[in-house]
Amino acid sequence: MSSSDDIFASTPIKRKGIRKESRKLSFILYEVFYGPFVFLRASYRQLSILGAMFIAGAAILGSYNHLPPLSAILASVSTITTIGLYVPNGGNFSDMPQAEAALLILMIIVSVGAGASIVQSTVSTVAAGDLGKGEAEKRLITKLKDHAIVFGYSHLGRYIAEKLDELGFDYVVLTRDPTLYHELVSKEIFAVLEHESQPMAALKAAGIERAAMIVVAHSEDPTNMLVILSSRKLRPDIRIVSVVHDQSLVETARNAGADVVIPSSVTVGHLLALSAVTKDLVGVVFSEKIGTKEIAQFSIFKTSPLIGKGLQEISKLATVIGVIRDEEVVNDVFNPSFRLNENDTLLVLGDPAKLSTIEEEAKAV
Repeated sequence: MSSSDDIFASTPIKRKGIRKESRKLSFILYEVFYGPFVFLRASYRQLSILGAMFIAGAAILGSYNHLPPLSAILASVSTITTIGLYVPNGGNFSDMPQAEAALLILMIIVSVGAGASIVQSTVSTVAAGDLGKGEAEKRLITKLKDHAIVFGYSHLGRYIAEKLDELGFDYVVLTRDPTLYHELVSKEIFAVLEHESQPMAALKAAGIERAAMIVVAHSEDPTNMLVILSSRKLRPDIRIVSVVHDQSLVETARNAGADVVIPSSVTVGHLLALSAVTKDLVGVVFSEKIGTKEIAQFSIFKTSPLIGKGLQEISKLATVIGVIRDEEVVNDVFNPSFRLNENDTLLVLGDPAKLSTIEEEAKAV
């Protein structure tokens, strides 16, 4: 491989690394910027009550102890926060006016309650992963374009997301599980939480108007149908790929608007059955135009009658994808002068019955 080939081969990996580092930096910057706003949004009621108590305390202490406004506020803050810079009535509670005592007791109780509530809100917000990251994520999602939306994050959806990540393809996970949502956000994975079965609002939050495709992979078929219908209504032109777990719902999913429908049970069953029959299966192609085809590889042993022959006979049984020779893919397999050698590996696409014939010819064991 030439040096230029090395550069082009490494470009996707480099771009992926740069994008990840850029996203990580963006998360940090947005989190720092929006963190205080998230805290204020979670605690503004308690902060308002606490501020009102500071003012009320200043009024009480200023009125009964004849303090100027600034000193009254300082005394109120000192008393409520238990710092102790000022003691009402000089610490002589026996002759303190009963009205002042009652008002101070009420003020302290309400202030302590508001303070404890602020601490609880802060701890809950941080523990849930919402402090800054959630808001930062919302802002970053609005900047995505030509990304994928993955609905459902079970074992199948997780695998889809991992593969998209490996390809360097931006994606947003749509989930109904609050715990999972917070887990994804904590890992700086773009995610949107669907509230009360409102897929349209969630899809809009995930940027469906700018997305390139939607992968519907929830564990429940009725839920998948609802998301397909909602997606098609919001974006008539978007590409929708859906999984169905009940094979009888394949046509239903297509009628709902899915471009590609893959029955998970049939897919897994197909792979397991073929893997049990032959060790040469390396992949399966699911196409609405040509049906289900298998990709297999066969090694050419020294006893094979295919040695020295071209690919014309094999092409009658299956489509030849390529030939691997000396651990490299041969590019001129369609050259009439090309001949198979011992230890070559055939890569072919075809039906299982015809592939078994090629397997016998190759004497693959």
